[in-house]
Amino acid sequence: MMFTSPAPERRRPWSHRTRRGVDLAFAIPLFLLETAWLVLDWMFGLGLEVWAAQGERERIDAARLAHLGRVRVLLIAVLVTAVLAGIFRARWTVIAHLLVAVLAGGVLVVAQHQWDSGHAPSPGCVRYSAHC
Repeated sequence: MMFTSPAPERRRPWSHRTRRGVDLAFAIPLFLLETAWLVLDWMFGLGLEVWAAQGERERIDAARLAHLGRVRVLLIAVLVTAVLAGIFRARWTVIAHLLVAVLAGGVLVVAQHQWDSGHAPSPGCVRYSAHC
């Protein structure tokens, strides 16, 4: 009598939940790293560049636009990582990345609002007139 071995089970990422220890080992350092990146970029990337501009409007505007671009890139990277963690069913990693995404989205909204309020046309100006 011959015994056949069962076919090896293929492990798909979504078939089993990621172990809690592995999940937290990814979630906590990535959360701290991404949050620290946001804070340090705001302080050193934007803050020191604005300080070094010494009131030059063009350099300040360029620094703010560059900061907006970096925060957008971080937001996209965090959301992609959250989707990948969701595929691997790593619940705490998804939660941590969604918290960072909310934080980055808030930073983006505040920075965009500051940009829009700083570059708004004068109240009496008609948008398409020659003197705006």
